[in-house]
Formats: sequence, C-alpha cells, structure tokens
Amino acid sequence: MRLPAWQRLKPEHRTHSGKTAMNSDASAQPTASAGSAAAGGGVDVVIAEDSRIQAKMLQRRLTEAGHTVRWGETGAEALALVRERRPDIIVSDIEMPVMTGYEFCKAVKTDPALKTLPFILLSTLADPIDIIRGLDAGADNYVTKPYEADFLLGRIQSLLASPLEEDSAGAEAAMLEVTLAGQQFRVKAGRQQVLNLLVSTFENAVAKNQELVVANQDLSVARDNLQRTNSELTDLNEQISRNNAQMVRDLEAAAKVQQSLLPAQDVTIPATQVAWRYVPCHSLAGDFLNIFMLDEEHVGLFVVDVSGHGVPSSLMAVTVGRFLTPKVSDQSLLVRQGADGRIAVARPAEVATQLNRLFQADEFSGLYFTILYGVLHMPTGRLDYVSGGHPALVRVPAGGTPEFHPVEGFPIAFVPDVDYEQHSLQLSPGDRIYLYSDGVPEAMDKDRQQLGDEALAGVLAATRSQSLDESVKALLQRVEDWCQPIGPLDDVSILGVEWRP
Repeated sequence: MRLPAWQRLKPEHRTHSGKTAMNSDASAQPTASAGSAAAGGGVDVVIAEDSRIQAKMLQRRLTEAGHTVRWGETGAEALALVRERRPDIIVSDIEMPVMTGYEFCKAVKTDPALKTLPFILLSTLADPIDIIRGLDAGADNYVTKPYEADFLLGRIQSLLASPLEEDSAGAEAAMLEVTLAGQQFRVKAGRQQVLNLLVSTFENAVAKNQELVVANQDLSVARDNLQRTNSELTDLNEQISRNNAQMVRDLEAAAKVQQSLLPAQDVTIPATQVAWRYVPCHSLAGDFLNIFMLDEEHVGLFVVDVSGHGVPSSLMAVTVGRFLTPKVSDQSLLVRQGADGRIAVARPAEVATQLNRLFQADEFSGLYFTILYGVLHMPTGRLDYVSGGHPALVRVPAGGTPEFHPVEGFPIAFVPDVDYEQHSLQLSPGDRIYLYSDGVPEAMDKDRQQLGDEALAGVLAATRSQSLDESVKALLQRVEDWCQPIGPLDDVSILGVEWRP
C-alpha cells in the first residue's frame, strides 16, 4: 500500500454529515478573538482541505497544540470563514474543487483587510513551477505532503514570530521576472514574502544536503577502513553470504506462513463460484484475502491491505489473520459458540470495530490496514459488509453493467474509538461481486498514470459472458500489462464471487 485509497477520497464520496461534524468540532472551541487565543498559548487557525479525513487529522494535531481551528472544505468556504472572523494564520491545501489554494491565497492577499495574514500552502506537488505559482499568489510558506505535524507547527510558529507589517505588506511588492525550465514567469511579490517562501522551500533541501554530507563522511571513513582491512572484508563477505542464505530460508518460511492466509487453489463454496488472484510485489506482502464457510448458511470473505511492504507489514498481516478465522476460538472475531451450542456469526460491523480496538498504529510502529469484510447468506443472496478505508466493492449483475459501492471509513488501527457502519447488498442469481486491493485501480504505468476505476469496470464488463475465473484472470492481466515494463509496484489481490443459488 502506498497512500491508501481512503486518503484520496473524491469529493463526491464524502458525506455532508461528515463535514457538519467537522465544523461542530471547530465551533466547540472558544469563539473569542485571535488575541484571546494567543493569550492562552494558541492562535486562531483557518484550514482549507477538501479531504475530510486529512482535515480531521490536521485539526486534531492543531487542537492538541492549543490552537483554535475552523475548517472549510473548499477555498471558497474557507475564505468565507476568514471574512467572518479574521484568524491569525491560514493553512490551505492547493488542489481543491470550486476554488483552489492558489485562488484562495490570492483572494486573501489582494484584500487590503487581510493581506498581512500569514498563509501556508500544503501540496503533494513538488514541481518548482508550482512554487512559483505559490509565490505569485502571495503565499508566505510552502509545505510538501506528507509532512510531520511538528514540522508544520514549527512553520506556523516561525511565521507568527515575524508578522508582515501593514504598511509594508504591499508596498515592497515588485514585478519579478523568473526563468525556470526554459519558461519565463512574471510574479509580483514583496521581499519578505519571497524570503519566507524561499526559506520554506529550501529548508528540506538544506537538511537533505546535510544528511548527504554526513553520509559522504561516513562513506569516506568506511572506504579507508576497507582499504586497510581487506582480509577482514573477505571474512565479512563470507559472513554476509551465510546471513543472506539464512535470510532467504527465513523469508521462504515466512512466505509459506502467509500462504496459509489464502484460500485453497480449488476452493469450493456451495451455491457460489469463487475465483481469486494474489500477486505480491515482494517476497513478503501486506495483502491477503480469503473466503470460507462460517456455518451451514453463511460465507465469510475479505481482502486486507496492510500499509507498507516487507517484514513488518507481513508480520502484521499474519497477526490480523489470526483473528479472521472461521474456527471457534478465543481469538476468532468472526464466529463464537452460542449458549445453545450452535455457532453464532458476528456482524461485519462488529468485526471491524473489534479489530480497531485490538490494533492501534502506535503499538505497531505506525502500521495500519484497510479491510473489506462481508458475510454472504447463501440461501437468500444477502451480503452484509463493512469497509475500513478500503476500495469500493464492485457488483456486476447478470446481464448488467458494473456498479461501484464505495464506503467512506477510517482504516483499522488509524483512529481509536471508531464504530464502523454496516452495509447490505441484495444479490440476484448470477450476480458477481469483486473485492480487490488498491494495487488494482492505483496500478501505475511508465508515466505514473493510474489504471483507474473506469478501466477496471471495462474489464469486468467485457468479461461478463466468460467464466468468473477468466474474468479475474483478465483483470490481473490488465494490471500487469498496464504496469509494463517494470511490473506492479504494489501488491495485487482480487477476489471474485458469483452467487448461484
């Protein structure tokens, strides 16, 4: 998992109720002036962020630091908050609908009553031309995502410590000509603004350069030592070879353990057809999937995607798998022994909530995972399911076109005390459903363009008349072809189920 799908939810997938909850959080803060906020050690901050989840995370960290926070989902909404009550500082994303961060910044900096407000732009962009655009818009600081919360708080403190003076905020502004990548730009900016933006832009570069200097010094010392101790190097290489051989054996053993989290190749479930594909991008992966009988009438199925790759993600995947077992035990969250001796199947929402309580990111070195877990009632075709930050479930009706069923929710182990919502889908005979990891729609070609949901739906629609196994196989082939010549950079998991009562 790179950046999980939940972090890039499209605006149309966000609920209005979620936004209302955010604003109610902000309004719960004291509504006094910025001066009174500063007197208590915090300031009044307006944030503009179209991602509800990222806005919530940023609001929480700013509130923990003692600041009062107000949130706008677009630049236009944030601008209205600024004009309603002047804040002490503004933190804005760049790419937003209705009004971008650049447009929001320019609207603030061209308003005589607001032009001295410190303005920080947040973006995943790293092109120098984007920095020039921020300069032209009047931004005072530029922070590239992802960022450490303490780093952003430090930027806020630095800007507040050297405020723009009312008289000089626009007086020093001059038209500057800048040539970059063969293009000429004309921007209007004051000296202090230029200085602030340059410092924020190159601060990371300076830090990286210092790291390189230290690394070069270490390499120089290591080179001298290697020249003096060639015989020791030979012994060390032999030891490394032995260690590598042991590591290979350990990885092979770990991979076999991971295989236990997957269905059998010839898995058979009554009243259904099942097909799946699983391709890890490394020897150990964070993805896994499974489908199995929970009792005589219910089938459990899921796809899990742990953040990151390698050994830590693999260990967490195996740990999660211990709780997603259909065998009645003290560890299983899926089934339990009822008072009458019969097996009781847990509701999917209950499973996700319990998983979130068991796994918290702080306890697993910052790791978290997304999950789509469903329970299919074979006699009726009713599918109850829950999503923890996972890509949308896809249903392909018999003779119909693919339907995406997205669910907004936090990943497991990311935010404590979350109650997950359960959803239901009524299948008709011959309907197919597909569960997959984000390695499918977010597969990238040589130009780093994502495959996308439209291409995914196209494959499923084109293969509707073929067998389920051929359909799943075709989808995997589409991903692999798209990622040529280097292949997928993320784990790929696909699980297809066709209900045949």
